[in-house]
Amino acid sequence: MSLDRRLSELGLKLPNPAAPVAAYVPSVMASGLLHISGQLPFREDGSVITGRLGETMDVPAGAEAARRCALMLLAQIGAALDGDFGRVERIVKLGAFISSTPHFTDQPKVANGASELMVTALGDLGKHARSAVGVPVLPLGAAVEIDAIVAVRPA
Repeated sequence: MSLDRRLSELGLKLPNPAAPVAAYVPSVMASGLLHISGQLPFREDGSVITGRLGETMDVPAGAEAARRCALMLLAQIGAALDGDFGRVERIVKLGAFISSTPHFTDQPKVANGASELMVTALGDLGKHARSAVGVPVLPLGAAVEIDAIVAVRPA
């Protein structure tokens, strides 16, 4: 089943890949690994989901923000591979950064929003290693930022 069809069954659609907000590129291919820069959680209207876990957001809202980051990661992968998701060998690793208070310790539960979407969208190819780290602030006040390393077959 195609990625678009899987996402459609979930009521989801890939967004347009976001342009960088500073001096970097969205992705770099090196030695068969596609490195995707950190992606923020964008709503359908293009606004960023902002907030801080343990202060203005709860775990379900944070997990939704992480899921939005995962959708943007998939959009960036698609852009880097000219839409050929058949080249994806595996999502190797996700790095999740969660804006949170010092006492908030459920970063892994928040990051699950992205991890679960990757597996739902890509099956076993979406299973990955991961880090989930609490940070005091993220660009544009985002609640979550996630980057990825993806193993890719040659074109």
